Amino acid sequence: MSTRMPPLNPLRTFEVAARHLSFSRAADELFVTAAAVSHQIKTLEDSLGVRLFTRQGNSLTLTETGTNYLPAIQQAFKQVAEATYRLHKRDQRPILRMNVPPTFAVKWLIPRLDQFFKLHPDIDVKVSTSNHMVDFSRENFDLVMCYGRGSYPGMQSKRCLPVEVFPVCSPHLLKAGPPVTRPADLKHYTLLHDDSVYSDGSNPGWSTWFDFVGCSEVDATRGPSFWPSHLVIDAALDGLGVALAKKPWVDKDLASGRLVRLSDLSLPVEYSYYIVYPDSRAEDPLITTFVEWVQSQGGAAD
Repeated sequence: MSTRMPPLNPLRTFEVAARHLSFSRAADELFVTAAAVSHQIKTLEDSLGVRLFTRQGNSLTLTETGTNYLPAIQQAFKQVAEATYRLHKRDQRPILRMNVPPTFAVKWLIPRLDQFFKLHPDIDVKVSTSNHMVDFSRENFDLVMCYGRGSYPGMQSKRCLPVEVFPVCSPHLLKAGPPVTRPADLKHYTLLHDDSVYSDGSNPGWSTWFDFVGCSEVDATRGPSFWPSHLVIDAALDGLGVALAKKPWVDKDLASGRLVRLSDLSLPVEYSYYIVYPDSRAEDPLITTFVEWVQSQGGAAD
């Protein structure tokens, strides 16, 4: 078996084809034909003197040799990408690229970013929002904000925002309606619902909250629904009804008096918001600076 360096283009083709287990999908990613992918794989197999794939009709699987070879190849390309990133940023103004949930951006991050810029005027940020898990090996992000239990294999995970939920509404709505002295009094108000409520309890809805406080007198199913979550809070701000809100999202509105809290009873949530980034960047000062700042804003340290 040859010990010389295998050809790099076929090696990259192998990584893509192994990730998709499809020559046609690999061809789409690499902007070549499926025949070209097949030719590159054959070139690599001939160079290495081993079989990497088993082809049976339309089915493509890795051989045991290919399965054992893949992780090291993926790690090697990841290291090349990270080295290139460091090369390009060496003489540039630091830019922190992050992908965050929409409501985190609207209700938590943007209202506080001026504080971050005053503390760190040398750092720029680029913020995008989506709900998919970022692939750091292929997407140009430094960190992501994830909502979960904090288990992300191969990643650093820093707990930043614990979550509890309670009802809130506009003070104008409360002034115009009956007083709310106990949870059952909410039957006199329109309940605003978050369409991202999940059955696993990660994002509890009104039924869960009323069960938690021991109230069975309110129909928890009535009222309009909204998505994403910040639209529910906006609806409460506009006086459309009462929202069940996560504490991090309404702290600013409560402090300014734009919203009022209607119960001292908070439902704690097992899930929290975590800043997640690759293990290889555990000591990156750009990332650790942001993590420490978020945790300092009333968040949670590990």
